[in-house]
Formats: sequence, structure tokens, C-alpha cells
Amino acid sequence: MAKRDYYEVLGVNKSASADQIKSAYRKLAVKYHPDKNKDDKGAEEKFKEASEAYHVLSNSERKQNYDNFGHAAFENGGGGRGGFGNFDFSNHFSDIFEDFFGEGFGGGRRSRRSNNRGSDLRYDLTISLEEAFSGKKQDIKFSTSEKCDTCSGTGSSPGHQAGTCSMCGGHGQVRSSQGFFTVQQTCPQCAGAGEEITHPCSSCNGQGKKQASKRLSVTIPKGVDDGTRIRLSGKGEAGSRGGGSGDLYLFINVHSHDLFKRSDENLFFECPVSIADAALGTSIEIPTIDGGKAKIKIPAGTQSGKQFRLRGKGMPYMRGNDFGDLYVQVNTEVPISLNKEQKELLEKFREIENEKSNPSIKKFFQKAKTFWKN
Repeated sequence: MAKRDYYEVLGVNKSASADQIKSAYRKLAVKYHPDKNKDDKGAEEKFKEASEAYHVLSNSERKQNYDNFGHAAFENGGGGRGGFGNFDFSNHFSDIFEDFFGEGFGGGRRSRRSNNRGSDLRYDLTISLEEAFSGKKQDIKFSTSEKCDTCSGTGSSPGHQAGTCSMCGGHGQVRSSQGFFTVQQTCPQCAGAGEEITHPCSSCNGQGKKQASKRLSVTIPKGVDDGTRIRLSGKGEAGSRGGGSGDLYLFINVHSHDLFKRSDENLFFECPVSIADAALGTSIEIPTIDGGKAKIKIPAGTQSGKQFRLRGKGMPYMRGNDFGDLYVQVNTEVPISLNKEQKELLEKFREIENEKSNPSIKKFFQKAKTFWKN
């Protein structure tokens, strides 16, 4: 029976990119893999056909030979360097599936102990903006698993050692054949450890760890921001049967402040002033995040929304000795609930106002008049 065109097999055209060819093959390989179609001989043939097509089209030299000469390029070991020759397809397909799907299809390169590593833990910690400014030390308490003291984490009762796994012979991996293809998987009996617990520890039932409440003193560095994540290596759950401990991740939540708003290392502060102070000028004291005070001068005629910058009065950088800035925004407050005398004074002031005193108002109405005229 004549072979089908390789592009037709994968369902792509000759201009398909390497990624498109790989994606097309992956879909077919998953669909027709022998593990999923154990009683379907036709599926196995389609799987082999797709794998052969991918082997050729995934390599630029072989693809060029195929485009020039078709299947004849690979008949009887032909095609020179691009031919199949005595090529070992099973090893090639094993490499492909390891790249696509991980160690379940011929991997096994990971350490046996990697599956025994303890889980990572998360702890959410809320602090104030002042604490973020100065940094702090705090004790935290959480539930975790710790290494069993009775067996020192081995899982075996005192005086006994783990034996070699009878299923995998200590390799941590087992192999099974599906037609021409060999699948290597983690041993289900020892979970990849390569060992069996013949005399389990009575305290931890052979796990090498047990549940406990743990207290830990942590240091929060100055300058942390909302959402900062701090990794504490090896402070997570203990691993089973001698596996390494996981990590503990602190997620920092900085509580909102009544006065200051933060943007990176800079702080922003809105300060209300009266119309008289904004018009005549004044000096005011404002609070700073370190608990102190700073004095700023408000020049006469300061408009509402004007910002004043105080260098070095913001938040510290987490790495380094520099500080951000504090921006003070002046907001002019219009008086309310005026008494009779105040009203009379403002009425008198309105009578003697002129355009020179209010240049923005003058400019606005000039533009408005031009708009209406046009």
C-alpha cells in the first residue's frame, strides 16, 4: 500500500511552520496513542504513521529532501544524510514524548527524592504603613508537618531500615511496552523512592513526618509594599521519608492609611487650607510617616491643587539606603456656614475685586465669549 503524503498525514500544508507541525503531531499522537486505544490496531498504525511523518518534517534537512524527492528520498536507506538508514524510531519517539508530556513518557531523570519534597506553605500577614516604613520582627504561628522525632524522618521504626522496592528494584521507575513503544513511569508501589518501608514507624505510620503547630520569628524588611512576597527557604512542610522541606511564602498586605497614600516609594498627602491663607500666604506644619513634623511655606496666591515636594520624606527603598519623596497637595477649602460679619466682608471684597486679582477667571470668560461669538 502506497504511503500517504506526510503533510496530508499531519493535516498541514507545505508552508506550515515548525511550531504548527509540532502542534499538529501532538494532537494526533494524543488521539491515537496505544495507551488510549489498546484494542484498536488501526489507531496504532495511525500513531506510527503520524510519528514517521513528524520525524521527517520536524527536521529541516529531512524536510527539504522530502519536498524535493518525496518518499523516494528515504527508500532503502537513501537520501544520504537525510535518510532513515538504521534509525531507532523507539528512542526518537521516546524523546519526543518526554519533551511533550514529561517523565511519564520515558523521563525518569528527576531525583528519586524530588517526589518526597514537602509542600510549600502560604502565610498572609497584614501590617500598617508605619510598620512597612520601619520594618519589624513578628512571631507567626501556623499548622504544618514536621520531621518525625521518633524515626528522624526515615519512616522506619528505630533499629530498622527501608528495603529495596520489590516492584522497581530500587530504580523508582517501571517500564511497560505498548507495541513498539516503551513507556517509563514512576513506580506506583514506592512512589519513585526506590525503597519500601518494611517496619513502619509507629509515631508517623511510615510517613517520616507528622502534623504540628509551629511558631516562627520572621523579619519584615523596611520598605515592603502591598503584595510583597517573602520566601523563607525550607520553612514549609517537611518532606516524607527523608525528602527535603518545602518553602514558606509570606504575602504582605499593607493596610491603608488615614492620611498618606502610597505609590511605590513616594507618599502623597492632601492638606486643606483656608481661602485667606491661600490668598495671603502662610506656613503650616504637616505630619511625616516617621512620626515627626515638617514645615512648609504656602506662598501668597497659592492655587488649590498645588503640590509641594519634600525630598526624602517618603518610604525607604527595600534595597539600599535611599528614601522616596513626600508630595503635599494644597486643597483650598471654601468656607461654609458664614456668620453675618463674614458675609458682609465677603460682599465688600466681591465689590472691590478686579480682573487682575483673578486672571484665570478673566481668561476663561474671554474664551467663552469667543466661543459664543463664533
